[in-house]
Amino acid sequence: YAVHTPLQAKPELIEKYKEKGPRGNVEHPVYAGMVENMDTQIGRVLYYLEQENLRDNTLVIFSSDNGGIRAVAPQDPLRAGKGSYYEGGIRVPMTVRWPGHIKPGLNTTAVTTFIDWFPTMAALLGERLPSGPFDGIDLSPVLLGKGSLEERSLFFHFPIYLQAYNSKIDDGRDPLFRTRPGSTIRKGDWKLHEYFEDGAIELYNLYTDLGETTNLAKQYPDVVAELYSELKAWRKQLNAPIPAESNPAFDPEKAADLLVKSLTREGR
Repeated sequence: YAVHTPLQAKPELIEKYKEKGPRGNVEHPVYAGMVENMDTQIGRVLYYLEQENLRDNTLVIFSSDNGGIRAVAPQDPLRAGKGSYYEGGIRVPMTVRWPGHIKPGLNTTAVTTFIDWFPTMAALLGERLPSGPFDGIDLSPVLLGKGSLEERSLFFHFPIYLQAYNSKIDDGRDPLFRTRPGSTIRKGDWKLHEYFEDGAIELYNLYTDLGETTNLAKQYPDVVAELYSELKAWRKQLNAPIPAESNPAFDPEKAADLLVKSLTREGR
């Protein structure tokens, strides 16, 4: 959690990365210092497990809940960053360690999400899930090298305007952060975005275009029809809300000012 706004780091780490200078066209010594501090704290946890003879009996999972903020941590070649359903906002690293169970160096291209960890943990512990619907699936066959996962569709739904502020970086659709209500479906290599404001549809093949640069909706109408039908059926099943009209009282400049103050702790 340490690598998060408000961006703060130890003075000695800030100076260290100032002296290192920019990496490519990126220079953010405070952010770099936060990342190093996070690495150090993770190391302390792993060292403790080693010292207390808990290493072989502990499943360690390292990941992130979203992509980085593009202004300070570009996601290239992925498009956009935190606050977006483009890959830069939702594709994150995940490393899992469980000595004696998970083979070191194991890699997988399986598409997973955090909702999978509840049924996965239950399976690894030999526990039966309680009755009721669960969105996630058991990842243990992949983690333990005993099988693969069946193809499934993943759904993302964001029907609101949240924390809007003007960005200096145009991600191709909207220079505003988390202010494009819409839904997304990922199935195999295909990914479809629907935007509620204007009904726009975008279709990308992530195998050939991981950066989501070329909208293929017009070239593949059959794929659009299949994914869009599945997306609408999923929303109907969950009674997912969809905004019907804009809020005339919304003031983006005022919202931007409030957000910036909250992130920088100004006026507190």
